[in-house]
Amino acid sequence: MKVVLFCGGLGMRIREYSDEVPKPMVPIGDRPLVWHVMKYYAHYGHKDFILCLGYKANAIKQYFLNYNECFSNDFTMSNGGQDIDLANSDIDDWRITFVDTGAACNIGGRLLKVREHLRGEKVFLANYSDNLTDLPLPEMIDSFKEEGMIASFLCVRPSQSFHLVSTGERKIVTGIDHVSKSDIWINGGYFVLKDELFDFMRSGEDLVIEPFQRLIEQKKLMAYKYDGFFMCMDTFKERAMLEEMYTYGKAPWGVWPTYKR
Repeated sequence: MKVVLFCGGLGMRIREYSDEVPKPMVPIGDRPLVWHVMKYYAHYGHKDFILCLGYKANAIKQYFLNYNECFSNDFTMSNGGQDIDLANSDIDDWRITFVDTGAACNIGGRLLKVREHLRGEKVFLANYSDNLTDLPLPEMIDSFKEEGMIASFLCVRPSQSFHLVSTGERKIVTGIDHVSKSDIWINGGYFVLKDELFDFMRSGEDLVIEPFQRLIEQKKLMAYKYDGFFMCMDTFKERAMLEEMYTYGKAPWGVWPTYKR
């Protein structure tokens, strides 16, 4: 299946990096966030990517045009550096289509602009490209196909460090609980979509607002609940947490065999 990655947002909540690069290019270890997302999909056999670019699109283009396999793979150098023998490879069997969908476009608009690159794809995958998980992707895809839905998205518990406050009479606090302990579930992205989705979309609309509302009315939208690891990188703090996991070899999203643990 082709994988559509939305890479064009401004990343305003992580301005420490996004002033220089788009959020998908913020590094975790020696590779950018979008590489970790793509590596996850490639592990499950989905290696045909469509990148919806926008803000600082050239930064993403230049990264892949100048990609160096040696940075994330073991290799043997000989002949004074003239010959490089890679033990593994990351992207030699990837196909990446780069589409500039505009800096001010919403997610729905970006998807419509790459529709021509999805011709013939009855089912395709999509992602915000700023979130990581250890979700067993084939199980979600199989569930989607069995239910006969038009669209599905990963449904997760919030990972942010917010607390929910319960109050009783006279505004007296009766409880304070971390949001992750609540029964609140949020849209985590990791979409599985049929091409029929485009029949429910209109120009200018965002993906999860009007189109998804129409799917809800038709009972064709599915939420796949998952209680495992999920984390979105929206802030500097979240980026630091992901970096620490990676540095100490405890990154749950590293499901591929060559991940350095």
